[in-house]
Amino acid sequence: MCYIAEGRSGACDRYANDNGNLIRLDPLTILENRENTDANVVPFLEREWDGDIVAGPETFVTAIGAGTTYPDYKPAPFIVASEVDGVDMVTVVTEGIFSYCGVKLKIDTDRHLGDECALVRSEGEVIGHVTTSEYGSQMLSLGGVHHLTGGSKKEGRITCSTMLALCNGETADLTIDGGAELTVQAGKAPTINGALEERMRVGCGSATVGMFAAQWKGLVDEVVVVDDHITGVMSEHQAGKVIGWEPTGIKINGRRSTPGRYFQVAEPGTGWGGTNLTDPLAIISKFDAKTARPGLSILMVSTTGEHAAYFELNDELMPVQHEMPDRLLPSVRRIEENCEPALTSVLFMAGAGGSLRSGVTEHPVGLTRSVQNSLTYVSCGGAPVYTWPGGGITFMTDVTRLPQNAFGYVPTPALVAPLEFTMRADDYRALGGHMDYVVPLTEAIEGKTGRQNDHLLKGRRAVSSSSGNPWPAGSDNYPWRKANP
Repeated sequence: MCYIAEGRSGACDRYANDNGNLIRLDPLTILENRENTDANVVPFLEREWDGDIVAGPETFVTAIGAGTTYPDYKPAPFIVASEVDGVDMVTVVTEGIFSYCGVKLKIDTDRHLGDECALVRSEGEVIGHVTTSEYGSQMLSLGGVHHLTGGSKKEGRITCSTMLALCNGETADLTIDGGAELTVQAGKAPTINGALEERMRVGCGSATVGMFAAQWKGLVDEVVVVDDHITGVMSEHQAGKVIGWEPTGIKINGRRSTPGRYFQVAEPGTGWGGTNLTDPLAIISKFDAKTARPGLSILMVSTTGEHAAYFELNDELMPVQHEMPDRLLPSVRRIEENCEPALTSVLFMAGAGGSLRSGVTEHPVGLTRSVQNSLTYVSCGGAPVYTWPGGGITFMTDVTRLPQNAFGYVPTPALVAPLEFTMRADDYRALGGHMDYVVPLTEAIEGKTGRQNDHLLKGRRAVSSSSGNPWPAGSDNYPWRKANP
């Protein structure tokens, strides 16, 4: 399908031509089930196969560096037999090529990054869009087939390279039309308009009022928690009413939802509580002279505690800012302490198409049904995946749970991601698996490839399984284990 000159590597940097032999350039990655770091283990399994049919259950062949048989007119590169807890298992290993794929970003921030559906760009090219705001986070959707192959060559190339960088744990610089400039990296705090984000908000303004109402009682006459979503006003809020907060006559600009809860107090932005305000008093209309009094004290604070100010009413019932009293400082710090660190989460999402499935079984829909019935466990470079309900095998995985540099690309452009399907040998046989191509685990970890392979492996590397990941070949992943504990 691709031409690679003698002594050269291909355009994807995945394969090379070595004296007429096709070489997969990344080493085959094998997981070891042990307590350790992600560091490589050296040397790795230099012993020869001792004749055992299967190796120990603590070794798992991933698809990273395994190669592919795309378009899968023949079985997957590795179909490996092992024994786990006395049960014969089979793992089918292949690198999938995905033009139908994308990356979902969850960016923990209270700041407004851009309007829904606003375009997200990298190097000036459109690679995705803003989706919803979630609780303390902003979601972005990057990639997808229409950006990878439906636009210009440059758009597809930059979309692919940006997704590849994010999936492999590298940084990416993004801009949002009419919004913010970002630098993001999986598992790291985002940088927004040049400032490193530190905290995810503790909750909306209403929730914050409820969480800390008792701690403010007796220290201040009024508390307003400024938030782009729901701004909370203590004296009107149910929490304040229950614990006996007196009315203050405060009038808030915005649309009242229920007592003490206000929507649309300002436009979204990067100021106080995710609004566009630098002066929080802009959300206060006035104080009712029938209720308010000179000297009435007011704390205004944001949902991260990043912004806080203290005011007292003067003789004209106008709020005048004063230095924050020491008695209120602990409560502001308490908000900060209860915020979680801001992170960027990167999820890779793709669908295992019919071609890939035919590398697993002669009857591809059988694999889909086996996954849907939880008889087949799907992993991505050994990491767990979430499989969407409905048709097909559409999955998502947290890229930080994979070994480093697990993803590749092809010039289509498309991403290359590892996939493993593990199931009982009997179930594999029942769904029409390629039983004639099954090889013992011991042979696979020695680097022996099946007769269906058209390439040689460069080498092998062993890494420890990421902490927290279920062991992909573990019988605990299957309902039949629960039925027969």
